[in-house]
Amino acid sequence: MPHHKGSPQGEPVIIQWNQETMPANGQDILSAEKPNPIRRLYDWVLDLAEHKHALPALFIVSFAEASFFPIPPDILLLAMAMAAPHRALRFALVCTIGSVLGGLFGYLLGWGIWGSIDQFFFDHIPGFTEAKFAEMASTFADNAFITIFTAGFTLIPFKIFTIAAGAAAVPLLAFTLGAVISRGLRFGLLALLIKLCGPSIKEWIDRYFNLITIVFTVLLIVGLVIWRQMH
Repeated sequence: MPHHKGSPQGEPVIIQWNQETMPANGQDILSAEKPNPIRRLYDWVLDLAEHKHALPALFIVSFAEASFFPIPPDILLLAMAMAAPHRALRFALVCTIGSVLGGLFGYLLGWGIWGSIDQFFFDHIPGFTEAKFAEMASTFADNAFITIFTAGFTLIPFKIFTIAAGAAAVPLLAFTLGAVISRGLRFGLLALLIKLCGPSIKEWIDRYFNLITIVFTVLLIVGLVIWRQMH
């Protein structure tokens, strides 16, 4: 129970809690007042949907997420599409353009940074040699399209692969095609579902969309493997 510190009449009464009598959920209340940084960032991005400059914000978030920003643009795209379903495909186009350009920036970032730090890895990371890296880069280059498509279409963080692609100097054309097709499909499908079904589809998207993208990608990879073996 709290106890009151005595005070003259007219002065405020100070209530103090003993540690052992603090409510059991006291720490929960304090924690709830201070959400983690990623959650605050998530909420900030979501709030942009109601801003008068929401469309430029969508482009910026899409660009940044493809190279360094931790929050995916899907949440902002969905919020904007639900508020204006008739403009959903336009929002998806802006999202795709921003993400592809951001991916190219990530590619450039990886290419530029890796050239200045690669020797450190070769000298200090056991087993990580120039020959091993060249082999990895060659494997990435041989499968650049499907690798970038997988990262761009599924829930895998796209930025990791855009930067890695630059570091491995994968063919730029294959990288760009993979980014355009995968990002266009992902954002276009999200927008089309909202446009055709309305905001009520959001719960279904939250529950099943990422699973569907993974299944589709796996089937695509299996199909490509079979096609290569046949040819």
